[in-house]
Amino acid sequence: MKVAIYGQVYEGQQVAPVLDLLDELKKAKAEAVIETNFYDFLAESLALGSFQRFDQSNGLDTSFDLFVSFGGDGTMLRAVTYVGDLGIPIVGVNTGRLGFLSTFDKNEVRKVVTEFQNGAFSIEERSLVEISLEDGIKEFDELNFALNEITVSRKDTTSMITVDTYLNDEFLSSYWADGLIISTPTGSTGYSLSCGGPVIAPTTKSLVLTPIAPHNLSARPLVIPDDTEIRLVVSGREDNHLVSLDSRIAAIPNGKEIRIRKADFTIKMVEYKSESFLKTIRNKLLWGQDKRN
Repeated sequence: MKVAIYGQVYEGQQVAPVLDLLDELKKAKAEAVIETNFYDFLAESLALGSFQRFDQSNGLDTSFDLFVSFGGDGTMLRAVTYVGDLGIPIVGVNTGRLGFLSTFDKNEVRKVVTEFQNGAFSIEERSLVEISLEDGIKEFDELNFALNEITVSRKDTTSMITVDTYLNDEFLSSYWADGLIISTPTGSTGYSLSCGGPVIAPTTKSLVLTPIAPHNLSARPLVIPDDTEIRLVVSGREDNHLVSLDSRIAAIPNGKEIRIRKADFTIKMVEYKSESFLKTIRNKLLWGQDKRN
């Protein structure tokens, strides 16, 4: 068993769950490989010993059985940029707050190993969206995909932007808004949800277009098939607008055509039998909780 370990480096990072995981991996005679920056952070306060390491471009391959992310959902989104199209199953141990993607309880981190070895899990194939621009853009040359969403939004202005939107080259609408979110089912519980979008089961074959603070009040979130190609052209008072892929962001000149479609690979998310999407939305969104119950 070969396991990659990753976490965001920040003050107050809890290291106890990492130690528990490393101890359980040692018992299982598994090979642990730690992301370089995370290893350096841990080594400042712990006697880690010798471990192989990986970074954004080296050290990961298809021989890994599992990728474990320590942190919140933002850390999971960054973990996806390491895994890319390698097909390594990912599980998130939640040391953050809400945790829709990082669902595993940090206090039960040893079960990540034991339940995986016992086969008490399933693999969910999560779709991604990818972006292309007519002249390209260096910020997204290598990492042009997102697990949660691709968003266009205003920049350097309090004025709305206009987002001309085409689906399979057929005109849909011109959104007058602060921006537009193109969300995957995985991302439906993220930014899209906070802007009034629907919650969608992770394996549903769909995308969601969710306007951000639209001025045309008839504009509502729209669910479309995930094989739809989306074309956007943005205009506004400023020369540029922002495009974000999950946590990565770049400024794009207005008028440049943006094409968005489902990526041709998926991310394998580990869902343990002790966890599930329905359990997560009950616990995190408090579905069904009422004083009358």
